Amino acid sequence: MKYVIVGTGNISHTYLQALQALPASEAVGFISRSKTTEATPGALPYWPTLAAVDRPYDAVIVTTPNGLHHHSAIEAARLGKHILVEKPLDISQAAMDAMISAAQQHHVTLAVSYQRRTNPDNQAIKALLEQNAFGRIYAADLSCRFWRDEAYYASADYRGGYAIDGGGVFMQQASHNIDNYVWLFGLPESLQGELDTFAHQIEAEDHGAVVLRYANGMIGTLVASTCARPGYPPRLEVSSEKGTFTLLNDCISEWYIDGIDNPASSVPPAPDGGASTPNVSDSSRHEAIITDFEQAINQGTTPLADGSDARRATELILRIYHCRAREV
Repeated sequence: MKYVIVGTGNISHTYLQALQALPASEAVGFISRSKTTEATPGALPYWPTLAAVDRPYDAVIVTTPNGLHHHSAIEAARLGKHILVEKPLDISQAAMDAMISAAQQHHVTLAVSYQRRTNPDNQAIKALLEQNAFGRIYAADLSCRFWRDEAYYASADYRGGYAIDGGGVFMQQASHNIDNYVWLFGLPESLQGELDTFAHQIEAEDHGAVVLRYANGMIGTLVASTCARPGYPPRLEVSSEKGTFTLLNDCISEWYIDGIDNPASSVPPAPDGGASTPNVSDSSRHEAIITDFEQAINQGTTPLADGSDARRATELILRIYHCRAREV
C-alpha cells in the first residue's frame, strides 16, 4: 500500500522507517504546513493538505498532535482513504465519534497505532484471559513511572496542556499502556484517583494514581508519572486464582501460575520503551501494526486496534480526568 504521512514531527520518522522496512509498503510524501522539501523526513515531497496530493495513494498515517487527529482522519475518509492514527484516537468523545462515523460512512478502515498489542507475550496473556485460564482475576496493577525533562515540555507550546495534547502523562506517555490494560481487562465499573503536577511547568498532570473497581470484583491500580527520574520500564503485575505473573515492558518476567506453562517468547524487552525519551529508534512494532492494518484491509477483517475498540483507552483516561478524588 502507498501512504501519505500527515505531519512531520518526531514520530513521523518512525513511521517512515517502518514503511521503508516493509517491501510492499511505501510512503509517497507528507502533509505539512511548515516544512520545506529539504526538511521533510526522507526528502519526500510534501503538500499543505490531503486534497492537494497529486499522486496515487491508498491510506494516510496521522501523526499530528493528539487533538488534531480528527481533522485529518475525517478529511481522509471523505477522500476514500484508509486511516491509521498515531495514539490516542483523539482527546474527546465528540471527535472520536466523528472519526468513527466518517470511516463507516465512507467504507474505509480506521485503526490506531496501539502497537503494544502486537507483542507476543501480550497476545499470549490476552488469549489465556479469553479462555478464563487464570480463574478469577483478583488484581491488576500497572505502573508507568516515566521521566521527561523540562526541555521536552518546552519543545512545543501545546505539550502538557489540555487543548491539544488532551492532558498530561495519562493521555500522552501512558496511553499505550492504558490501552493494553483495557484490551486485557476491559473498562472498570467505577474508579477514584488523585492527580497533580509536581516537577514540570505544565497545565496538566505529571503524576497520578487511580484505583479501578470492576464488575467482576477485580481491583486494579494505575500509576502514571513523568516525574520518575531516570524513567523505568512499564510494569504490570496480575494476581489471580491460579497464581501471579508480571509483564515488564510487555514481556513476561515472572510466572507463578499453577498448571500453565510460561508462554513467554524469546524476544527480550526493549531497553527503554519510552520510559525516558519520546524518541522511538526501533520501528519493529510499528511495522507489525502496519502489516496488521494492511491485512485487515485486504481481507476485509477488523484490525488489531480498530477505531471503535481503541477509543476505550481515551474513554478511561477522560473518566480519570473527571474523577480526581471522587468515585464516578
